[in-house]
Amino acid sequence: MPSAVITHAIAPRLVLRGSEVWPAALEVIAGLGRAPMLLGRSGATLPQRRHLQGRLEEAGLSVRPAELRHDCCEEDLQWLRVAAQTDSDDGATPPCDLIIAMGGGKVLDAGKLLADRLHLPCVTVPTSAATCAGWTALSNLYTPAGAFLGDVSLARCPDLLVFDHALVRQAPTRTLVSGIADAMAKWYEASVSSAQSGDGLVQQAVQQARLLRDQMLLDGQEAVADPDSEAWVRVAEGAALTAGLIGGLGGARCRTVAAHAVHNGLTQLPATHGHLHGEKVGFGILAQLRLEEVLGGNRLAGQARQQLLGFFRSLALPCDLADLGLLDASLQDLLSVCVHACRDGSDLHHLPFAVAPHDLLAALVNTTSLPVAVG
Repeated sequence: MPSAVITHAIAPRLVLRGSEVWPAALEVIAGLGRAPMLLGRSGATLPQRRHLQGRLEEAGLSVRPAELRHDCCEEDLQWLRVAAQTDSDDGATPPCDLIIAMGGGKVLDAGKLLADRLHLPCVTVPTSAATCAGWTALSNLYTPAGAFLGDVSLARCPDLLVFDHALVRQAPTRTLVSGIADAMAKWYEASVSSAQSGDGLVQQAVQQARLLRDQMLLDGQEAVADPDSEAWVRVAEGAALTAGLIGGLGGARCRTVAAHAVHNGLTQLPATHGHLHGEKVGFGILAQLRLEEVLGGNRLAGQARQQLLGFFRSLALPCDLADLGLLDASLQDLLSVCVHACRDGSDLHHLPFAVAPHDLLAALVNTTSLPVAVG
């Protein structure tokens, strides 16, 4: 009996990586569209966007710059959709036939989702290695205030991903550290949700996640200390590219688990909005390992948590509530994080045991505790 059809959006149609990518990138972009919307957000990356706009215009393209007002949210997507489909007031710029998203994960997610809804080609230009959003056929939706709502699967990965080393090296070191934590979560989550899968592609994705975790452990500190090193290239590309490949290869069955569920819950508190995605995910890894240790009776999870604490501390990643600015948070606020993370349909429930909000609260409070005796 034939098996059901499984669809994988594995990778962008083309990936350009290195320090001399723009001559080739401009040629490819010009072949995808002649009237791109160039989407960004951060004032810190505005000079780079203006430089790219100038190069695109020199190549004969009619560029329409636009900026997110919030995170990737419906309110922004609605006006961006109208803007992309409307002629400019002077008639000089036609409706957009291509979306170029240049920035961090929220901008890349918004650009991908906008392109998907308009059935337009999409180009992603990450300005940091903080996430793999430039690669994936997935966008995360937030409220205008920055609280996570859910994720949206897209028809395909971007048509072009431009990963320019010189551009990414300009990002704050903190973004690379955040990317390291987010990339490492691939192993800690997929090994729980999918390690027993009989699907060969899922098995291969899980093992690739393990190798990626090992790469981060081996090269992470050197990469952060020396942006001109080969270690930096391996780590930055691992966080921004390989992490996305793992998600594409493993598909929906190579799932996120508690680490990302904790991130999603933390975004409900405005006090955490100053922390990057990967910083919250990294804290979520520690909380997940604590749950595995206490509720799952897994002594190895406790040992892994202690080993990871040393590595995280060496990179100044948040390891406890105080590091997240939540030491004085009310019990009600912390419980609201746990209720959101444990809601019906949450990825947290891919853990092989039941977790209630009060169980998760205990894990959040005890991420740095010594391993418990089991058995």
